[in-house]
Amino acid sequence: MKQRLLIMMVLGVLVLGCQQGKDREKRVLVFSKTEGYRHASIATGKQAIMDMGLKEGFAVDTTEDAGLFTEDNLSQYSAIVFLNTTMDVLDYQQQSIFERYIQAGGGFVGIHAAADTEYKWPWYGKLVGAYFESHPNNPNVRQATCNVIDHNHIATDSLSDSFIKTDEFYNYKNINPDLNVLITIDETTYEGGTNGDFHPITWYHEFDGGRAFYTGFGHTDETFAEPEFQQILSGGIAYAIGENKPLDYSLARYQPMPDDNRFKKVVLDYNLYEPLELEVLPDGNVLFVERRGNLKMYKHELDSTIVVHKFDVYIGLGRNGRHEDGLLGMALDPKFSENHWLYLYYSPNGDEDVQNLSRFVLDGDQLDLSSEIIMLQVGVQREECCHTGGSIQFG
Repeated sequence: MKQRLLIMMVLGVLVLGCQQGKDREKRVLVFSKTEGYRHASIATGKQAIMDMGLKEGFAVDTTEDAGLFTEDNLSQYSAIVFLNTTMDVLDYQQQSIFERYIQAGGGFVGIHAAADTEYKWPWYGKLVGAYFESHPNNPNVRQATCNVIDHNHIATDSLSDSFIKTDEFYNYKNINPDLNVLITIDETTYEGGTNGDFHPITWYHEFDGGRAFYTGFGHTDETFAEPEFQQILSGGIAYAIGENKPLDYSLARYQPMPDDNRFKKVVLDYNLYEPLELEVLPDGNVLFVERRGNLKMYKHELDSTIVVHKFDVYIGLGRNGRHEDGLLGMALDPKFSENHWLYLYYSPNGDEDVQNLSRFVLDGDQLDLSSEIIMLQVGVQREECCHTGGSIQFG
């Protein structure tokens, strides 16, 4: 009995070892949510990728539910395909999760309108490689000559040097200079191109720990049935999958964004009079300015606000009617902990119509007025009303 039990235990260990040694399943998520124009070819594209998965040996899931962008869910996928997505399709938390997915070694494939997506998310624009700028002249769908300029990639290694393609050829902006371009369009063979002699349409690159592939083809249903495009897309997915290693989130540079319900809103001060700029000091106190001249500090240990200094500023209620000058801008020096430098942009009262960008020394809650150095003086007009800007930021 003991011998039989021992044999069963050994067999169990062997089976477990075999399971642990199995290759990770190749699985791709096709995401096709749209908040702008919706391409009629999305359904055809989904089916084409599912058929490709059966042929090439990778599983395919499809969704338009951005709620599936969770760390646990994305961890099972070797690559994420953005199929003709448009505009803002992920919220801030989902964006954070997707960034961490790529940083952990995940793969990305963008098809056509993936470049017409998330314009307010610069990280995404760099991942895709460019943003959509415009269509060709009407009609949008054109026939053009496409040139393969790099055959040393699985997406293009068996394509001819050039081929004729009918599709909607985007013009691009904010093109990432680090791209490895595979295919370009010859703008002399159609009307409406604006990228000039070098108009990329398909590329790849390593980005932020992961792999990204993009092709601008994919507007029409017919594109997904063309042998050239099937090779391009198949090779792009294979590149994005890479060695299909498990994701390593210890490599992610960003921490997960907390859920909204983990934040508590606490009001620090009430009845403010035109507050404009705010800085959190290294000691946890909060410095802020009000347009009419008050430099204030919320002191967290006392749970109260003091006036550090009231500047004599021109606010436009006098000689020339109502303007919007005053104490307008504030910023801490990047090395404030060492030098205690505080920058203020304000409108000194007097006969001279100017704005001062000045540097002061702030020691605790004491502003050293004698330390003022005027870094920049800007001449202004105060004869006509009225909008005035002056925010200060360090790049």
